[in-house]
Amino acid sequence: MPGRTSRARAAVRARREPLLLAGLATVGTVVLAAADPRTTGLYPPCPLRALTGLSCPLCGGLRAVHDLAHLDLAAAWGMNPAVVLLAPVAVVLGLRWLRRPRAVPVVGPRTALALVVALVVLGVLRNVPALVPLLGPAAAG
Repeated sequence: MPGRTSRARAAVRARREPLLLAGLATVGTVVLAAADPRTTGLYPPCPLRALTGLSCPLCGGLRAVHDLAHLDLAAAWGMNPAVVLLAPVAVVLGLRWLRRPRAVPVVGPRTALALVVALVVLGVLRNVPALVPLLGPAAAG
């Protein structure tokens, strides 16, 4: 039936982007799980940290993903608590997007602003010496 075939093709086409993004995220996670950012030297250092010695909100993110892939939640939290908190949100949004591909999981301007403010606050707080043990990253890099 031509109508059924064209609908099926349209459904596959609509899911192409979320599936591609999910595939890239999966490959990236597998690479990070296999090649520890602490020891391989495969990944570049954070430019802000290399230039200033300060930790940006994303510092330790690769190490956190490596630890999450190995189900070590405590170590991941020690590297970057934002990654630990945002990873499940990203998975849920990705699954929602895959389920309803036309409804791209775009956040509104207030949510985007709140996220930016939270990341800036995290970037400032994680450089306060007394808070480094709580907000990481626990090791240089």
